[in-house]
Amino acid sequence: MKIYNFFDKLEDKIRGKLSHYPIFYALIGGVGIVIFWRGVWHTTDFFTEVIFSYQLNGSINLGSLPWWDGPLSLLVGSVLLLSTGLFVFDFIGSQAIISGLKGEKKLEEKTEEEIKTETEVIRGIEKEVKEISHRLEEIEEDLGKNNKKP
Repeated sequence: MKIYNFFDKLEDKIRGKLSHYPIFYALIGGVGIVIFWRGVWHTTDFFTEVIFSYQLNGSINLGSLPWWDGPLSLLVGSVLLLSTGLFVFDFIGSQAIISGLKGEKKLEEKTEEEIKTETEVIRGIEKEVKEISHRLEEIEEDLGKNNKKP
């Protein structure tokens, strides 16, 4: 748990600093994504080469292919994405996580009627919050008047 908290705080610090430089932040995120997928691609190619070389020859002859090239790219890309807070955001997205936690359907799966109903409910809640806020202001004014009386 201590390790998780350390890296969570580190990610927050990095994101905080990078958020002041959005172009640089986007550049690091883009490079991280490309390196990550390069690692996936090369690792898959390596295992495919191992499997097919063995099946065809009965022996493994990978020539000059470094076995660590794909996994290293995968690791570097993952570290870049995790440290900038873009790993989950890029591959899943915050909306998918929120709807999953709430147990909601995806927006594409909702019918037009369901979306209209949700919108009406949200408007009703918004109206109620405004009314409560107005009442609270009135109560604060009354309390202010009562406190001023000797």
